[in-house]
Amino acid sequence: MKFSNSNLAVLGALSSLAGGSRGIVSAFVATPSTALSSSSAAAAIASGGLRAKKRGEGYGPPLDNIGEAVGNTPLVKVSDRICPPGRTIYAKCEYFNPLSSVKDRLALAIIEAAEKDGTLKPGQTVVEATSGNTGIAVAMMCAQRGYPCVITMAEPFSVERRKLMRMLGAKVIVTPKAGKGTGMVAKAAELAEKHGWFLCHQFETDANWKFHYDTTVSCGHMLSFLYVVRIAYLMLLVICTYVFFGKGPEICNDLNSVGMKLDYWVTGYGTGGTFHGAGKYIKEKSPDTKIILAEPGAASLIGSGIKTERNADGSPVGSHPAFAPHPIQGWTPDFIPLVLEKGLDQSLQDEMVIIPDGAAVSMAQSLARNEGILTGISGGATMWAAVETAKEAPEGSVLVAMLPDTGERYLSTPLFASIEADMNEAELEIARSTPSFILEPVTA
Repeated sequence: MKFSNSNLAVLGALSSLAGGSRGIVSAFVATPSTALSSSSAAAAIASGGLRAKKRGEGYGPPLDNIGEAVGNTPLVKVSDRICPPGRTIYAKCEYFNPLSSVKDRLALAIIEAAEKDGTLKPGQTVVEATSGNTGIAVAMMCAQRGYPCVITMAEPFSVERRKLMRMLGAKVIVTPKAGKGTGMVAKAAELAEKHGWFLCHQFETDANWKFHYDTTVSCGHMLSFLYVVRIAYLMLLVICTYVFFGKGPEICNDLNSVGMKLDYWVTGYGTGGTFHGAGKYIKEKSPDTKIILAEPGAASLIGSGIKTERNADGSPVGSHPAFAPHPIQGWTPDFIPLVLEKGLDQSLQDEMVIIPDGAAVSMAQSLARNEGILTGISGGATMWAAVETAKEAPEGSVLVAMLPDTGERYLSTPLFASIEADMNEAELEIARSTPSFILEPVTA
């Protein structure tokens, strides 16, 4: 989306009116003096120059709070060490968000929406069920805005996630492994009802997917209108938040800036917010783009054709019969989230890719060793699906794969099982090649 100078001026004026909401505008709108135009970007590429901002130029105006740093994550090209010849794969690196995952977008979206509609009161405790990344992001936002935070998380998820949430001031309630994802969701709802806490409802809320897309098409016209009708400025800020947090607009804008067309967009699902919101935007703006949705072979819930039974609020009645434990943390809970189901009902996906055992971990390790891209198991799964798709895609195809988080969140998982803390024989040989400061292993 392109903004005229007058639209940018309106945004600036409305931002001033909103006071504390300044970051909705300032962090995500490039002004004419700082934006990289399509022509300058193309010239930089043609000359083999740096595509990003010039080193040393700085980030931009200082931010008022950490929430303003969420979004606008980069696309990074994957080399031919991984990408099939004649195709181009870009990784959408969501670990550039401040707490290193795509869920930073979701947490900020839910908290801001609840503050604006009054369902979240000052000082009220926020509670949510999570496999980790959403909880970390919610804990970040609660710390920044002064809300007590309680997170429920099933026992199998990595311990470093619990520690990160507690570091951010949250209380983490670990639920038994036998209860799976539905158990932690039920516990969060039970605690919210008992204590009068605000429940985020990440698996059900429309705010999830809408913040990846909503009202993008008409935003420019609404800005001009609301400039006149100033009483409605708060609604405008919500609309603009939807726009700037959308991965769909970011991906399309970044590729358009260098004259490229998106042929395939590849993602997995946790809540389904990314798939639903960004997928909806991409399909409307680029109908020829094929959307590839991936899920673990051990838990092929969509592939089973069996729908999730739901309570009145959209939460699952129980565990899905096709679910089995799998190593891709953050993907595919033991139910089909309502947010995901609503996206599936619109037939946004063109193809499904099933991730075989071991493929996600292997690809995440390959990205680290060959590209310097440190992503988690879910990122490895998505990239594996992208590579397999690229092998069958026409020559010249451009693909984008979502990398939801950082590999540092998986230190106690199978991703790092083969990585030793102590020196191996090859490292010891290097250490012994010079005479000083050799730390020999202790023998029993």
